[in-house]
Amino acid sequence: MKRKFVPYVMLAPYFFVYLAFSLFPIIFSLIISFMRWDGFSSASFIGLTNYIRVFTQDKFFYQSLKNTVILLAFTTPSVIVLGLLTASIIKDFLTKSRSPVQLMNFLPYITTPVAIGIIFRMMFDWKSGVVNQLLALMGLPTVYWLGMPAASRAVVIFMDIWQGYGYMMVIFLSGLSTIPDELYEAAKIEGAKWYHSFFRITVPLLRPIFAFVITTSVINGFRLFDQPQLLFEGSAQPLGGPDRAVLTVVMRFYEASFMSFEFGYGSALAYVLFIIIVIVSYILVRILNRDNQS
Repeated sequence: MKRKFVPYVMLAPYFFVYLAFSLFPIIFSLIISFMRWDGFSSASFIGLTNYIRVFTQDKFFYQSLKNTVILLAFTTPSVIVLGLLTASIIKDFLTKSRSPVQLMNFLPYITTPVAIGIIFRMMFDWKSGVVNQLLALMGLPTVYWLGMPAASRAVVIFMDIWQGYGYMMVIFLSGLSTIPDELYEAAKIEGAKWYHSFFRITVPLLRPIFAFVITTSVINGFRLFDQPQLLFEGSAQPLGGPDRAVLTVVMRFYEASFMSFEFGYGSALAYVLFIIIVIVSYILVRILNRDNQS
């Protein structure tokens, strides 16, 4: 009998931690999303008022959703294409120097977001940034990168691509390792060029990997927070940069919950974002797996 209880005793700490730090916050935030609560006074039940406010009164919610989709539309295809091309080039042309090149490209992904935010803030500084100094040396006009809406979006997109494509490279390398070399050798014998093999063998056989990376990239894109928040933290710009051009939905949740202390409304924003992610993910999974299902 003692041996039967040993596995449960060993698993008990995990379940206690999961209940305390995962399941309880999820249920608690769902409950307070139907309440008006500032974290100090007593909460009052207001029904669906917070959710109605999200869709009918909060103009910043729609702006944040629009910004998130714009950033997502640029970063997701870019990191996938760059990751796939880098993985294919490493596999086919850089076999001897594969490990250092992989490490160099993967390091940005494991670098702390705080360090990345500080580095890019210094690089794109209007007066002393390296980017503007290079533009000046080439005789080009300098740009107020962190003070203009379009430029600030470009910086966030570039930062997100630079940090994320190394992860895509590793995922695609793992997928490329499952493709038999005999297929490439047979294509080479038939006179196929590298780009023929890439589009006729590599891309079709990596379809399951594409389904995974596209879905996860879209989910992570809707959860974007670190890069724009750290880039403009401590600056004279409002939350979300100039004209709130890089205000994301998670940043809007952060503003409502921890800056305005509207925890009920912030929880409603979080659950609206959760519903959006679920719907988009379901649609993507159905589209990407349509051929397999048929």
